[in-house]
Amino acid sequence: MGTKATLLLLLAVLCYGLASTAAHHHHHGEEEEGGGGGDWRGAGEEMEDRHHRGEKAFLLRDWKRVVHTDAGEMRVLRSFRSQRSAERSTRIGFINMEPSTLFIPQYTDSGLVLFVRKGEARLGTIYRNEPVERSLRKGDMYRIPAGSAFYLVNTGESRKLRVICSIEIDTSEEDLPTRNFQSFFLGGGPNPASILTGFDPETLATAFNVSSGEVQEILSREIEGPIVHMSDSRRPSAWSKFMELDEQDRLRHLRKAVREYGDEDEDEDEDEQIEWSWRKLLESVLGRRRRPESRDEWGHRHAPDSCNLYDRSPDFRNDYGWSVALDEYDYKPLRHSGIGIYLVNLSPGSMMAPHVNPTATEYGIVLSGSGTIQIGYPNGSSAMNARVREGDVFWIPRYFPFCQISSNSGSLEFFGFTTSARRNRPQFLAGRNSVLRAMGGPELARSFGVSDKRLAELLRAQRESVILPSPEAAAAGGPDQGFDGGDLVADF
Repeated sequence: MGTKATLLLLLAVLCYGLASTAAHHHHHGEEEEGGGGGDWRGAGEEMEDRHHRGEKAFLLRDWKRVVHTDAGEMRVLRSFRSQRSAERSTRIGFINMEPSTLFIPQYTDSGLVLFVRKGEARLGTIYRNEPVERSLRKGDMYRIPAGSAFYLVNTGESRKLRVICSIEIDTSEEDLPTRNFQSFFLGGGPNPASILTGFDPETLATAFNVSSGEVQEILSREIEGPIVHMSDSRRPSAWSKFMELDEQDRLRHLRKAVREYGDEDEDEDEDEQIEWSWRKLLESVLGRRRRPESRDEWGHRHAPDSCNLYDRSPDFRNDYGWSVALDEYDYKPLRHSGIGIYLVNLSPGSMMAPHVNPTATEYGIVLSGSGTIQIGYPNGSSAMNARVREGDVFWIPRYFPFCQISSNSGSLEFFGFTTSARRNRPQFLAGRNSVLRAMGGPELARSFGVSDKRLAELLRAQRESVILPSPEAAAAGGPDQGFDGGDLVADF
């Protein structure tokens, strides 16, 4: 009995193994016979699974606060990215700063493209080893390369500063799907930690030609965090004293600090000594501050200027909305970023015609209004049909068909980034300029199972292109939409 029982057990195990193998083979065979969607299924199955569980996979709401003080914060959205994708990985960041505050000098391991949504700012950065400053206002954008030191000041005395930024993640990193980006603070002490604190005090004293006590003093005072107040109503700091000087005085004192440090009057109070020490540290790390020459008729290089999206003429405009797109040909700093920029305004009830981006993934942020985003999977099923409102962030994978529709209650304005700096040529699926209308012919008619005449009637019924009217506007005509930046008043 023992031997028979053992044989029966082995036979059962063998049969189970064969059945499992056959089922596994059958499962993969069904995937491969799914109408040419095998590659898409591998790259998109996680998104589809999330969608079937009732999650809006294309609305980005998983964010992490990477900086938080009483003077402001920075949040970064974690975006989905298939490990099979060879595209540049992009994160979306939001910087919120209270009036008269400073985001202290730092550099990051990721390139940044800043867009000022609200307020005014002064940006200090490095270009070709020379410090420069740029004044920014609503609608301005500016690129900061990875590893380039910069600081950001909210120059408004009573208005908050709101900045949206793309974060260009280095695609060579092994932990790419999970990591955000890393800031390396030049200034700081206990909070935040300055990169200088990683050295021995004696090493820094020798490097800066000061005493160890002075090094310890300046690296132990900053306790307000990466975003600090500049107001006189708070405890004065080295940052506030330095930044309250006008630009020419900042440059003059920085040079003077290097030439004359150590010869100051001994009766100088402690705060004044700390102020001078910070200036010398900044001078040593950032270099001698002087304004680079502007480009002249001989083509001498100069630091890039900002570019304002609201000052540009629309690339497309009709009675139902307008759009602006920026690529490397329009703004040269984008050439090295691999990032494109766009801004769209849809009048009430109008629609951005269904289309496909063949060259890039698209990220969008709703600046004002509300509406609907519809996205389709390549297999013809609906990926998402969701309402969006001000502050929502959505993303559209490359090749996926989609459209944006404004609500009837007001205009829908959204801004965003694409993962390519090259000129984006969307393929529209409806409207006067659609790829279906351009293709036409009996081959297309046969694929729909209709006659050539019926297909032509269908494709020529829409007389508008790119931005399409609501049914009411199509029947009666819509109001003219001027190019206006609008009042971006809401917080993120």
